[in-house]
Amino acid sequence: MDFEKDLRSYETGIEGLKLFDLCVHGDDRGWFKENWQQAKMSSCGLRNFHPVQNNISFNAQRGVTRGIHAEPWDKYISVASGSVFGAWVDLRVGKGFGKVFCCRLDPSKAIFVPRGVGNAFQALEDGTAYTYLVNAHWSQELKESYTFVNLADEQLAIEWPIPLAECELSMADRGHPRLRDVSPMRGKRTLVTGCKGQLGRAIRQIANERGLDGFEYCDIDSFDFSDPRSYDSISWDEYGTVINCGAYTAVDRAETTEGRVACWKANALGPSLLAQTCARHDITLVHVSSEYVFDGRRDVHDEREPYAPLSVYGQAKAAGDIALACCPKHYVVRTSWVIGDGNNFVRTMAALSDRCADPADGLELVSVVNDQRGRLTFTDELARGIFWLLDNGSDYGTYNLSNEGRTASWFDIAKLVFDRKNDNASCVRAVTTSDYYDDAKGPVAPRPHNSTLSLEKISDLGFKPRDWEDELFSYLEGIG
Repeated sequence: MDFEKDLRSYETGIEGLKLFDLCVHGDDRGWFKENWQQAKMSSCGLRNFHPVQNNISFNAQRGVTRGIHAEPWDKYISVASGSVFGAWVDLRVGKGFGKVFCCRLDPSKAIFVPRGVGNAFQALEDGTAYTYLVNAHWSQELKESYTFVNLADEQLAIEWPIPLAECELSMADRGHPRLRDVSPMRGKRTLVTGCKGQLGRAIRQIANERGLDGFEYCDIDSFDFSDPRSYDSISWDEYGTVINCGAYTAVDRAETTEGRVACWKANALGPSLLAQTCARHDITLVHVSSEYVFDGRRDVHDEREPYAPLSVYGQAKAAGDIALACCPKHYVVRTSWVIGDGNNFVRTMAALSDRCADPADGLELVSVVNDQRGRLTFTDELARGIFWLLDNGSDYGTYNLSNEGRTASWFDIAKLVFDRKNDNASCVRAVTTSDYYDDAKGPVAPRPHNSTLSLEKISDLGFKPRDWEDELFSYLEGIG
């Protein structure tokens, strides 16, 4: 065993499998090492995988051989005494399936094994203690999702230092299938909440178009993410990503006594519970926010602007955004003026244009506010951006995301819709927000007058949003 080596990491040829030299201090009395030190391991290229359980496998005799087991968690392996010959096989879905890496481990070395990579070892000395940290609690349910391959598989061609015929093996390990008969372990699943809303439907459509496996969809009727009791019914260790599309969006109703409670529950408490759960289980959480967290005094809002919400809805959304900070792996995707498959401003204007074009209807003018300005965000573009952040492993944090294009008022957009639908833009009349709500029968939430979001941050990373006017015309053609 080598003493006083510097901590160092090595690539192995298997994606995510990392080998480490550990710094071991020794003298005539024995030796000491820091087996796991998070800050130092992070600086050496190993992310914090949030271990929750420490296991030790004691092997009384030289030649004990165990494996090859691929488990549904990550683990960090080292040796406390003795030495082993280790073999690791990629058993995940993908082009790396079947790739092998082998090396000898003694107390001066460690290895990080990602979920789905099969692990096996052979004790090279009597009294070998093999230790490992894992980031999920063992359970019989999880054990049933292991993937195995035979230690003696000819295709793997592992050169065991001690012939397997001379080794102590369990009957189960002797009976594992050959590689040709192994079903690869699929990746962790993705949970999409609020799947019945406009964005949830767009996320599902893209996932289906791309043929992505492992996506599961839920709405408040099957999983109420604002109810702590709902969380007990889900095996969170099986998920790698949660995309939260659920929200309370009745902006004016949120100003009522009942609406305020519902709004804070869905937009603040729910995201907080999701963030805590995802933090505990090392899950990436995507959460969609709103420009309503700002007061609209600035012409353009960037990600660094301080919160200054005007309404109950905006306050609850800001609280939800802040709660996300307790989840290390999170994206807050801030957007505005969302248009998708469902009730929205563009569909309403298209229907009103048809009514104005019908003399029998009697509708002559439609009043639309002209002092709220921003850009439309189509849900297919919002969903495309979310997948882009995830696919590219972008840095966690907050990103503005809308369609690109000029800043316009709701009045400007309404005229475009009327003109394209029935060439009757003259039917649209501009009014101020205060005039529009003069005859409102219930409470009216204050709106930010400027909703335009700066797209510089996400554009600099390589995502180029499409122009909202081009997409508006395509959208109108789609709804007829």
